[in-house]
Amino acid sequence: QVNLVESGGGLVQAGTSLTLSCAASGRSVADYVMGWFRQAPGSERTFVAAISWRGGTTYYADAVKGRFTISRNNANNMVYLQMDNLKPEDTAVYSCAVRIPARYDGNIYAASNDYAYWGQGTQVTVSS
Repeated sequence: QVNLVESGGGLVQAGTSLTLSCAASGRSVADYVMGWFRQAPGSERTFVAAISWRGGTTYYADAVKGRFTISRNNANNMVYLQMDNLKPEDTAVYSCAVRIPARYDGNIYAASNDYAYWGQGTQVTVSS
């Protein structure tokens, strides 16, 4: 069992930056693909970014490519999402997820049903 807790959300103005953190506990997530997803009010959850278990491969949704950066610190069991040049359309609840039990999987996954464990999410609100 793994527990994921996101933090770092808030209310910011368009054009500014935020860094979200995802802390894992209960077991190490170092060997697994991790991802960030978001869900805006009245919308389905959508993929934002994913990172391979070693951190060498990343993948982004077109809507955030060039503005967001996913990274991980396996020693600390953490995953991050650096969000720059935020836009009002980035407003959503952001959740991290881990693809357990697919250990040492070299692929990247963008579908929510590819991930087994999820955090509760952190709210990001971007004002214009």
